[in-house]
Formats: sequence, structure tokens, C-alpha cells
Amino acid sequence: MSIPDAMLDATLEASPGAPAELPKTIIRPCRGWQTIDLGELWKYRELLYFLTWRDVMVRYKQTVLGAAWAILQPLMTMVVFSLFFGRVAGVSSGDLPYPIFVYAGLLPWTFFANSIAGAGQSVVASERLITKVYFPRLIIPLSAVGAGLVDLLIAFGMLVVMMLYYGIYPAGGVFLVPALVAGLILAAAGVGSLLAALNVAYRDFRYVIPFMVQLWMFATPTIYMQPDTVIAPDWKFVLSLNPAYGLIANFRAAVLGGSLDLGSLSISSSVSLGLFVAGALYFRRVERGFADII
Repeated sequence: MSIPDAMLDATLEASPGAPAELPKTIIRPCRGWQTIDLGELWKYRELLYFLTWRDVMVRYKQTVLGAAWAILQPLMTMVVFSLFFGRVAGVSSGDLPYPIFVYAGLLPWTFFANSIAGAGQSVVASERLITKVYFPRLIIPLSAVGAGLVDLLIAFGMLVVMMLYYGIYPAGGVFLVPALVAGLILAAAGVGSLLAALNVAYRDFRYVIPFMVQLWMFATPTIYMQPDTVIAPDWKFVLSLNPAYGLIANFRAAVLGGSLDLGSLSISSSVSLGLFVAGALYFRRVERGFADII
């Protein structure tokens, strides 16, 4: 911050021969509701990159299998659900083999769930960083979501292998996959930012988050197919308010060549955007007190 020339001249005249004081920049947290400063986030994009890789490296540090855990988590869950729901309970998966049907749903869900859980704990886990240096605090939960995205890209390779094994080839809808993943990123970042801010003030959320994510999974067509014939239009609208509902169902359809449900996709995408804005705005509203109460 530069000192105006008139003020500098007055200082020199008041104390002749004394060295001029260096300009000072005072950083104070803003009060009230603040907008999402995308320009500032872009300015600190390298920090976001390094924090993301820090989370990835810490997660797999001193592990024998390393990044293979990103594949094993949805893969082993798929095996369990295939045994109990596919064979014992006889849950329908349409014309698709139940294992690949489940894995195609668990893949985006695992990313969504892990991103929410990681982002919800990220601010408390970064206590030392927050209290020592200034940077946009919103980068912390975003880096947790970025680490989950790395796992998603790794685990997607196993889905490609399974599709080749079962002889399934994607249709033109596969080009929508990046947009669907972007919707999941927005929803996870919004919910994760909200939970991260709440977790700073109320540590009960460290116990609420895993329980909430577990219940959320069964409200999402991850391991089962929701027949349109048994859902009234009004209830389908209510289910689509779950951002993971339309995004994950259409992710599976886009990858495995099924028909897209544009109605649920539009509703879930709108809810994802709304969650991101609401979560980020609340995070910005309370972040000024993080260093004092963390």
C-alpha cells in the first residue's frame, strides 16, 4: 500500500534527518456477508494445486498399495453388494451385469462421499496453516475435493477394464461425463464448505458427517435401479432435489450407454449450483473467526 506524496512530504518535514518509515499493509477480515472472489481464488491457484497434492500424498504415505486404494475402495464395496444384493436379494440391474452396474454407481458416489468427508474436516486439520499465513480459506475445502477428484480419475480406469470385460461400449452420452463430474464437484464443494465452517464452531459435526453420508447413500440410486413405474412424478421431483440422485444416475447411463433422464439431471444440477453458492457464502461469512476459535 503506497503512501500519498503529500503525506510523505509532511513526514519528512516533521522529522528532518530521520529515515522515512516503510509503508505498512494491514490485513483485516471483512465483516458481514462476502461474495465469492473468483479472481482471488484464481490468483492462488498454485496453492490449491499444492494443497491438493499434499492431501493425496498424506493419504497414501507409508502405505504398501499406495494409490491402488483409490480402486480397491469402490471395487471391494462392489463385490460385497454384488454378493448380497445381486445374488441373495436379487436386486434388478436391468440389462446390465450387476457388478458393473454397481461399480458405475459407486465410482461417482465414492468421490462425492469422500470429498464431503474430507472437506468437512479440512479446516480443523489445517489449524497451523490458518493461524500463520493469509490466503483464501475457501481453498482448503476445495483442495480436499481436488484430492477426491484424483482418486476418481484413478478408479475410472478400473471401470474401463470392466466395460471391456463385459463387452459394453459407451454411446454418445459419454461426452457428458465431464459435465456430470463438474456437477458433483460443485455439490461436494458446497456441502463440504458448509460442513467445514460448522465443524470449526461445533465439533459435533465430526461425528455427524460420516453418519449423514452413510444415510445419503441409500437415498441415491447407487446400488439399485429406481423403476420409473413405481415413482409418482411428484416424488421423482423430490428425489431429484438430492444432487447426487440425478447426477449419479445419469453418470451411469452416460458411461454404460443407457438413456439419460434429463429431468432429474436439470433439477439435480441446479441444486448442486445452489449448494455451492450457499455453502461458499456461509463459509465466507464465518471464516473471519476461524483463527480465533480453531
